[in-house]
Amino acid sequence: MLELDRLLPADRAQVFEAFTTADRLAQWWGPVGFTIPAIDFDPRLGGSYRIEMQPPEGDRFALVGEFREVEAPHHLALTFVWEQPDPDDVDMLAELTFEDRGDSTLLALRQHPFRTEARRQLHHDGWSETLDKLAAWLTAG
Repeated sequence: MLELDRLLPADRAQVFEAFTTADRLAQWWGPVGFTIPAIDFDPRLGGSYRIEMQPPEGDRFALVGEFREVEAPHHLALTFVWEQPDPDDVDMLAELTFEDRGDSTLLALRQHPFRTEARRQLHHDGWSETLDKLAAWLTAG
């Protein structure tokens, strides 16, 4: 299981909205250097999403899934699947909890399962860079 906690510089409603509004998510999503050329996003119970990601080098790829829980502004759960998975990938569940800390928000991320430690570490690094970009975006906004 991947577990990450991050204190973000905005109130809980703003952080939740950053995760559930397509045009906002497209501004900060992905590791350093990645852009989001296309996004299809329906953040409601049973709704689906597709986030097309463009790395600094290489071909575009997409992340797809379904929203399993949407409880504004404190909890999201969504499946997390690569359209063209690595042989070591499995369908995952990402759960995000948003805890009110006044002018900031404690985001708790739990994602599982992982078939290998290498894939867990890859997701750890990707989420870490993504959350750094979110913190910078929230500060600039």
